[in-house]
Amino acid sequence: MFRTRAIAIFAFVICLFPEIDARVMTKSTVIIHHLSKEIAVDDLGNVAWKSAAEIRVEKYWSGESAPEGRRVKARMLWSDSALYVRFEARVAEPLVVGEKPDLTRKTMGLWDRDVVEIFVAPDHKEPRKYFEFEVAPTGEWLDVALDLTSGTRISDWKYVSRMESFAKVEKNRFLAVMKIPWSAFGRTPKAGDVWLGNLLRCVGKDPGRGYLAWRSTLTKEPAFHVPEKFGEFRFVD
Repeated sequence: MFRTRAIAIFAFVICLFPEIDARVMTKSTVIIHHLSKEIAVDDLGNVAWKSAAEIRVEKYWSGESAPEGRRVKARMLWSDSALYVRFEARVAEPLVVGEKPDLTRKTMGLWDRDVVEIFVAPDHKEPRKYFEFEVAPTGEWLDVALDLTSGTRISDWKYVSRMESFAKVEKNRFLAVMKIPWSAFGRTPKAGDVWLGNLLRCVGKDPGRGYLAWRSTLTKEPAFHVPEKFGEFRFVD
């Protein structure tokens, strides 16, 4: 009786407030809104970002809550030409960054420093084939194509996504933006399509280094490459 009444109330709320959509009602789906025109990767104040759903990355890979000073907010948008991802990461401890950043090429080993990341699997039927993109507070970046279909992770380090990235460190936070062309995925989504993926952050030094994930992987040891735990990226107009 109580459950039936609760379901009825829930349905009434959705009808009364249609703007309360899946991006609010579930933590496993991100609603990605379409841009009518392109924006510059360094245009952090562009009003378009306000239309993007806020994704909170607040837990470690284990499912344990992370301290406030390590948490991340992310937003995603898409256009006819690219996927946009924006991160706002809290800074409450010294950043682990490279001394001489080179932004002209991908930085190998970037994952051992402070970094924000996104995994994207364009084929929701085969999440074991996906792409990884990283940006550090210095603006350094990395892209790699991954294949886990054999049971062993195969990394294509020669992969060239032609992603654009920008990062800026401010008081108590750093901002990072990625712009990834659809050519990097070998396909272009249309409204209604669902891709899969995860949003992540590595922060701090061992032994207290933190590994945050939007979709916790729940492995015994810190691990991000768990496609079966990916959430949904749903593209809408």
